[in-house]
Amino acid sequence: MNNPYLPYPVRIDSVITETEDRNLKTFKFVFLNPEDEAKFAYTPGQFAILSVAGQGEIPIGIATSPTEKGFIKFTVNKVGKVTSFMHNMREGDVMGVRGPMGNWYPWETLQGKNLVIVGGGFAFTTLRSSIVYMLDPANRSRFGNIDVVYGARHPGLLLYKDELAAWERRDDINMHITVDGTTDPNWKYNVGFVPAVTKQKAPSAENSYAIICGPPIMIKFTLPVLTELGFPPERIISSLEMRMKCGIGICGRCNIGTEYVCKDGPVFTLEQLSKLPSEY
Repeated sequence: MNNPYLPYPVRIDSVITETEDRNLKTFKFVFLNPEDEAKFAYTPGQFAILSVAGQGEIPIGIATSPTEKGFIKFTVNKVGKVTSFMHNMREGDVMGVRGPMGNWYPWETLQGKNLVIVGGGFAFTTLRSSIVYMLDPANRSRFGNIDVVYGARHPGLLLYKDELAAWERRDDINMHITVDGTTDPNWKYNVGFVPAVTKQKAPSAENSYAIICGPPIMIKFTLPVLTELGFPPERIISSLEMRMKCGIGICGRCNIGTEYVCKDGPVFTLEQLSKLPSEY
């Protein structure tokens, strides 16, 4: 059995600055040992621990899809010691990745269903993984309609802008991009908060599941909208990424009631969450 505390060595292949405030960067990693890539077998929705020698570790959602071979990506928000150090690292630098960890979106259950993806801000990373996974030619026929509502405070804070534009041009996915507000005269998408745009676009709940990931305040006000649209609690799936800690449920700092987010999550249905203390 692999030692869960031992990171796989990876090399930074590229770094992309995603947002105009330069606080979000996407790191593309290549495994130094090809056999480690095979061991790092993951499913969209899972997370990993990024490890920087002498600095520390951070838990973070995996932004790539397993259909993308030869590399893995993570979008890192500059908020603390480890992430600030990473933002100063360059192509060719070596660090570590532990994982994959946690559970994932229930893809077997989702086969044959329509999907409504709701995301906000930085938390769009694992949703990007899910969208790429579903749109892969080998997988697209396994799912019904795909509606995506994705928002940020303003256009300069949207992630993966080239991919958003490419997805919008497709006819097998419905993109609803929004910002809280903007003065950009060239902005051609929605203006409004994610819950309001979700209600406005009103994707059908018939034969559908909703996957939501974003800031807690966004989730709080979007869940009632999904319920109003007819999604039952067992068909609303959320990710509690903000509660991830050590990754393997040992430190005990991720627990909500009897559940350990690192081990039992981070993916839960609203039905499961309704049975837990409302501290998430």
